[in-house]
Amino acid sequence: MALSLAEAEYMAASLAACEAIWVRKILVGLFGSHLEPTMIHCDNQSCIKISANLVFHDRSKHIDIRYHHIRDYVHQRIMLLSYIPIEDQDADILTKALTRSKFKYHRDRIGFVDNPYLVEREC
Repeated sequence: MALSLAEAEYMAASLAACEAIWVRKILVGLFGSHLEPTMIHCDNQSCIKISANLVFHDRSKHIDIRYHHIRDYVHQRIMLLSYIPIEDQDADILTKALTRSKFKYHRDRIGFVDNPYLVEREC
């Protein structure tokens, strides 16, 4: 259980890194090419700083060791964590109740298009 928002974001970034490594291995196996670092967007700057710092501090000593592998990925430049403001988090469309204008903003950013074959029915 996370004790802070930064820790929760760090744990989520670590799990995202696991998934990204899995996909990277598949892509390298299929195409045999060198891949650029995978970018993980995070809206918590403390999480980014924890992942970039290889030194263990009192503030992060309670975080379970299984989440710290992301530090190695960041140090090896396999993964990069970058800050994205909370207003630009496109995942919010799937996780939060949004106003109509925010919903349309995120919908357009992720490239969602209406189904031209869907016929609207009047009730």
